[in-house]
Amino acid sequence: MDKRDVIDFSALERELHAAVESAHRHERENEAKLRAVSQRVSYSQFRDLVLSSHLKPLDQKDKDGGPRKQPWNPVAPPSGR
Repeated sequence: MDKRDVIDFSALERELHAAVESAHRHERENEAKLRAVSQRVSYSQFRDLVLSSHLKPLDQKDKDGGPRKQPWNPVAPPSGR
């Protein structure tokens, strides 16, 4: 058997995951472009909308005033001391 005859399944899986992620990114950015065009925004706003298309909106629990799961500075002592 040649090296060419052996199938590297882990490489195929990595390639598949990369292709799927690329397709999702393309679809997400294309949808953002279509939304931006329909809103008739300036080019800088269009660019910002497309570049931020991977971001998800905050939930109500994520907004200011809600409990934080991770402090900004985990080394600092808790406030109130």
